[in-house]
Amino acid sequence: MGKTNLSIKGRDFYINDKPVYDEIEGSGSSKGLLMNARFIQGIFDDQSDRERFNRFYKIFDADAHTDDFISALPKWYEYGLRAVTVGIQGGMPVFTIDVETIDNNPFGTDGVKLDEAYARRLDKIIKAADDLGMVVIVNILYWAQTLRLSNDDAIMSALKCAASFLKEGGYTNVIIDVANEYNIDMWKDMPLVKNPDSMQQLINLVRKESGGMLVGASGGGGLVDKEVVKASDVVIVHGNGLTRGEYYDFILKVQEMAPNKPILCNEDSPCISRLEIAKLTHTSWGHYDNFTKQEPPCDWSITEGHDLFFARRMATSLGIKVPELRLEDQFYLQGLENNTHWQGKRWIRLAAEYPERIDYVNFYRNDEFIYRSYDEPFFMYRETTWIQKPWKIKKDDKKWTAEVVLNDGTTVIKSVTV
Repeated sequence: MGKTNLSIKGRDFYINDKPVYDEIEGSGSSKGLLMNARFIQGIFDDQSDRERFNRFYKIFDADAHTDDFISALPKWYEYGLRAVTVGIQGGMPVFTIDVETIDNNPFGTDGVKLDEAYARRLDKIIKAADDLGMVVIVNILYWAQTLRLSNDDAIMSALKCAASFLKEGGYTNVIIDVANEYNIDMWKDMPLVKNPDSMQQLINLVRKESGGMLVGASGGGGLVDKEVVKASDVVIVHGNGLTRGEYYDFILKVQEMAPNKPILCNEDSPCISRLEIAKLTHTSWGHYDNFTKQEPPCDWSITEGHDLFFARRMATSLGIKVPELRLEDQFYLQGLENNTHWQGKRWIRLAAEYPERIDYVNFYRNDEFIYRSYDEPFFMYRETTWIQKPWKIKKDDKKWTAEVVLNDGTTVIKSVTV
């Protein structure tokens, strides 16, 4: 038995037979939730060309990458984070490198064996989380890497292999996510995963092979299937692409399907206003900064901007006291740091502690208007809640300004000189 023994009772998560956050005075209705973050690249490697990840002023080393991950966990714990999602096959560097060119599949083509280096890194993360009192949501299959498995038998073998590894580890702080967003179009050539009836069977298989661990399978943003909800111990959902109101309605729909099961969102863009919905609906929510936490080598720390504002909002919602920020410090013009450009591109956005208080944000370059963003997370050149187009760096880039216009008419100016 580990130090952190996870269980569920109805809609609530328990650690060592007490509701999560029970130790925090003032946690109130948040007791039993499991606030989390998507750190999907925690054991990432690229067996085809890892040198292309020597960027952001770092030399990529898979073991060091995992060690940095572990070193960051205690600070996150202080703010109330109690779970992280880690992918055995990782995830997609959303902004930079074509994921289908990356070989991050540790099962080989036949799925019969988990690469020892990957297994060692995952074991280190789970044990470090266990020591802290944290849970690891282990995602097994990711579409771009599952394509590297030769057939359905290989997919089944990989699931059995991963489940057996987790069983043999004797871990007590794990939730298994069979496949990341199993019902999105990227799985169309793998009906064993995409079909909700067969996914139901895969969930049951993984539960059996893992010795009875908690199992679910995450759907794409706003997508849910009743067959998978029924089979899951934990109903894992994603909120990507949804407005705040759409996310609320989605959660109500899922609750109708699963009135007495815990609902856990473990991916929803950097839209931290969703924390209010999580508290209102008594569902767990997961932060997803897909630049700092999904572009290897990742910065696992609580970075300025979206990460810090999420951490502070989470802490406040849980009854953890944090000092109030001055109004001007509740906003951060992000993406202009020295270590966040790549191949002449920047991804510029305005992070806010209370994004729902913003009417719109105007972006200026050298005092010339560039773009207006109306919707959280206030990306410049926004495409959806989880992706944006880059700014191509020009020689005369100098002063960048975000004019933040609040709902009450107040204007806050944030400027950065590069």
